[in-house]
Amino acid sequence: MYGYNYGYGGYSDLTLIAVLVIFVLGLIAQARVGSTFKKFAKVPSVAGVRASELADQLLKNAGSSVQVTQVSGSLTDHFDPRSQTVGLSQSVYNESSVAALAVAAHEIGHVMQYEEGYLPIKLRNAVLPVASIGSSAAPWITLVGVVLGSFNLAMVGVWLFLGILLFQFVTLPVEFNASHRAIVMLESGGYLSYDEVPGARKVLRAAAMTYVVAALSALVNFLRLFLMARSTRRQK
Repeated sequence: MYGYNYGYGGYSDLTLIAVLVIFVLGLIAQARVGSTFKKFAKVPSVAGVRASELADQLLKNAGSSVQVTQVSGSLTDHFDPRSQTVGLSQSVYNESSVAALAVAAHEIGHVMQYEEGYLPIKLRNAVLPVASIGSSAAPWITLVGVVLGSFNLAMVGVWLFLGILLFQFVTLPVEFNASHRAIVMLESGGYLSYDEVPGARKVLRAAAMTYVVAALSALVNFLRLFLMARSTRRQK
């Protein structure tokens, strides 16, 4: 059997191990997001303002016309620039906990990024079309190139996947910056007390780690595809 070798020897074993490690880290990161959110969802904020009210107030302060809506699910919170809406999940919208306020302020941070023309947001939007195509097509194109022994075709898939890699890495400053903005807004607006801020930071930090793992996963998979493509040249 030669399904995992593709002509590059021990590299296949190393990349497979890396994929498994990243998979485990992803599970840990997701579990930590859930547990951290649940922990601080039980801690009511001193201000007592609901997350939806907080979001509306922050948008009003910024002179934004973006609307706040409730969406189904838990931790499905997001900002949709196409519809100009911030969607707060059922576990956040009507809640006044430290966790809920942190999540709501984070999404408003994204609104501010778009309206201010934050550079990483522009870069992420520029890469998005290539990343969308590459997410489904890139591995298959590379595999077909390997099967046919075509280095050039295999590399088309690799370069398409590079769009995914760039998208994931440029997402990191976007998410970290939104969290920083969230903490600043919560502190300066008096929505969280000095003692409550560390809890909000933990919630946002746990969420940020899922993006770090996603970026590492993209990097490992990019290297796997590159090694697969390179094997076609060695076999000639």
